[in-house]
Amino acid sequence: MRKSYDSKFKSKVALEAIKSEFSITELSSRYKVHPNQISNWKKQFLENMDTVFSSSRKKTNEESEITRDDLLKEIGQLKVENVFLKKKYKQLFG
Repeated sequence: MRKSYDSKFKSKVALEAIKSEFSITELSSRYKVHPNQISNWKKQFLENMDTVFSSSRKKTNEESEITRDDLLKEIGQLKVENVFLKKKYKQLFG
């Protein structure tokens, strides 16, 4: 069974690896993670650190607005269908 780690944990370990206060081997024994995994997280962290301050949050908010509008439309449609089905149920079994 593979272990999965959350992004907060990965970031913490990768940041410590970048600081180089401890060796990868020391971090590995401290956090019970294979040294290759720590190296991979460090590499990913360094490759993607330029996106931290980018405007991706604005894009995410716009995408969530589209999704929110779609959900509200879907809720309205389901309410109409629910009313229709209630009326048909009463006609058939009421």
